[in-house]
Amino acid sequence: MRFWLLLTIFWVAGMAGPSWAWAQAQYILSGTVRAGSTSEILPGATVAVPALGLGATADEQGAYSLRLPEGRHQVVVSFIGYDAQTLVLNLTRNQRQSFRLSSAGNQLGEVVVEGRGTLQQKLQTAQMSVDRLTAKEAKLLPALFGEVDILKTLQLKPGVQNGGEGTSGLFVRGGSADQNLVLVDDALVYNPSHLFGLFSVFNPDAVQAVDLYKGGFPAQYGGRLSSVVDVKMRPGNAEKLGISGGIGLISSRLTVEGPIKKSKGAFLVSGRRTYFDVFTRQINKLNEGQDDYNPIPDYYFYDFNAKANYKLGSKDELFLSGYLGNDEFGFNSQNGFDFSFNWGNAVGSLRWNHVFNPRLFLNTTASVTHYKYQIRNQLDQFAFNLSSDIRDLTLRSDLDYLPNDRHALKFGVTATHHRFGTGSLQAGSADGRLALGSDISYPGAEAALYASDTYKPTEKWQLEYGLRVSGFQSGSDQYGGLEPRAAVRYSLTPTVSLKGSYALMYQYVHLVTNSGASLPTDIWYPSRKSVKPQRSQQVATGISWLLGDGRYLITNEVYYKWAQRQIDFKDGAQLFVNPDLDSEFLFGKGWAYGNEVYLEKKQGRTTGWIGYTLAWTKRRFPPQRGTTGINNGNTFYPTYDRRHNLTAVVLHSLSERVQLTGSFVFSSGQATTLPLGRFVFQDLYGERASAVPIYPQRNTYRLAPYNRLDLGVVWKMRPNRWFPESDLTFSIYNAYNRRNPYFVYFDQVKDEQTDEVVSFRARQVSLFPVIPSVTYNFKF
Repeated sequence: MRFWLLLTIFWVAGMAGPSWAWAQAQYILSGTVRAGSTSEILPGATVAVPALGLGATADEQGAYSLRLPEGRHQVVVSFIGYDAQTLVLNLTRNQRQSFRLSSAGNQLGEVVVEGRGTLQQKLQTAQMSVDRLTAKEAKLLPALFGEVDILKTLQLKPGVQNGGEGTSGLFVRGGSADQNLVLVDDALVYNPSHLFGLFSVFNPDAVQAVDLYKGGFPAQYGGRLSSVVDVKMRPGNAEKLGISGGIGLISSRLTVEGPIKKSKGAFLVSGRRTYFDVFTRQINKLNEGQDDYNPIPDYYFYDFNAKANYKLGSKDELFLSGYLGNDEFGFNSQNGFDFSFNWGNAVGSLRWNHVFNPRLFLNTTASVTHYKYQIRNQLDQFAFNLSSDIRDLTLRSDLDYLPNDRHALKFGVTATHHRFGTGSLQAGSADGRLALGSDISYPGAEAALYASDTYKPTEKWQLEYGLRVSGFQSGSDQYGGLEPRAAVRYSLTPTVSLKGSYALMYQYVHLVTNSGASLPTDIWYPSRKSVKPQRSQQVATGISWLLGDGRYLITNEVYYKWAQRQIDFKDGAQLFVNPDLDSEFLFGKGWAYGNEVYLEKKQGRTTGWIGYTLAWTKRRFPPQRGTTGINNGNTFYPTYDRRHNLTAVVLHSLSERVQLTGSFVFSSGQATTLPLGRFVFQDLYGERASAVPIYPQRNTYRLAPYNRLDLGVVWKMRPNRWFPESDLTFSIYNAYNRRNPYFVYFDQVKDEQTDEVVSFRARQVSLFPVIPSVTYNFKF
């Protein structure tokens, strides 16, 4: 309480104290920054007046606000990948001035991307533990089967672990898969994966950029413990109609965008579909009727994105976003057994932006989220259906207030109504003689109120502090708590900054899973009865250093996170269609700590980054509920604990038309549990012997280290009358054919003469060998 009392006094004193204002009158220059050709908003763009040493950064809506003295000023607007724009303004009143930047790729000759402003911005902000990735960057990197994946690219950032070979799951700073808050245009996505986690649901053609918060979370975010993945969709081209797409080995994409009304509104629709099923159905059809033929399962996924925006006037703008995606898996045998499995997300949001004046902005968003899965089985005349889902209705409002150059205040409120369908079972015979069913669901209501301030008392100091008050109710069970947030930056020199942050988080919904990876059949369960909210605290400190005349930024961050009420399950827990599911839970504590080093370069013909993480993740579940806990109550490492993780990404412009790309990954082996021996017992007559494995404590073994090199070439083809822009992207996944471990099993070794089992041999299963791919991308 003393800490927050001091911060409150500091805040009030700063608001009331003497201003930096010049003697002459001051006015507010505000507006938005967009891409000139597509009208995409450019969050993170810099609007600066170099002569005065003043500047502002466009927020996630592309809006900026800057207080300037009366008179003539030279304003410079810049953003990575776009040509800087300079404008001379004579400021005599509050004025709105919007900017449209041209893509640097439109210029002739050698393309040199200037990223100095972006790195300088990361140095000067108090926010730490944040990575920003654009879809343009992700599309240049080599990918599995040529399928560009935003989430897999985030796995190349320090502090982020993958859930296994080829998967898109994120395990951030020791957190589990369900502890990531994934948002698409402020709407929540519960399962961001296709194909059992091999690909994410984010079509790169519809995505503009994604921000990953690993710590020091701003007060407007809550509900998860480990990270925030904030995805922003492209708004569409408000100037002209455009069509783009791509044809790959396993999927094709098509995007159409254009103006609703020129310069006032735009739309974008984008679709993607795989075609595994096209080939498997033909193979099955050719082999139909063969007695010894086992049909190949039918599988495909699709997703559809849409977005529209329209300016109602100079102060109001509407944004409508939607996403629909589904995975379909089916198997029809020739003996009467049919099996189908489908899962998917439906997400929509409507946002209203209103500008009261150059210092006060309002964003109000209504969103809906629905995630479901369904399993259907049929054997002759008997059918069996199992399903689960979760539905959310959310309303949130955020208010930004800029009283002066030293303060940027943010206030907001959010409320969500949940419906958790934890299990629905329907089974019966075709003649109706046998019919049974069960449907278990729970309501939930979640709400939060927050306030924060970004305070800059001097050029050397910047503070970000705030408080979030959150609560949750399910039936008669109520929970809540205070979530303080704080971050500080101190500039030792113009090129060196020291930073620190603290965040306390609550999580009121939990993923019910009995595996180390997130699967479609996992169930979301609310805080109720004995299942209290998860809670974590994280502190981090670091140094940021700008080198090489602003071309390189190196950061070193040390973090420590401790969590309470972590969740796991009893051995043999019944997870599906269980009306007393909360009795199956076990509760424990967790710790995660480590050091992350990151070197980034965004200027010149060669760009990229290198990241290294040294980290520990631990869990402990003591004896409880009539059990010995987990691992007999001893501390253990979860499967996603990795001691060392090294990533390197290089992008090199060989010429105007050829881009070379590469990425390298090395990480310590996955923690796993393997038997250390076996004992043999016989039946009463001494005729039948069985070998029973003896297991040590949980996850005491490590699989072999994981390492992989991916290579790629992007070749821009010469334009023609039909395709002004097109390219061929060649990529090689796992270029040196490293057989990385996926899992280990034990095979029996038998005596050749007696056919008796004499020993057991460990066998490693690998998933992906070297995989070349090619994708054709076009735009007109």
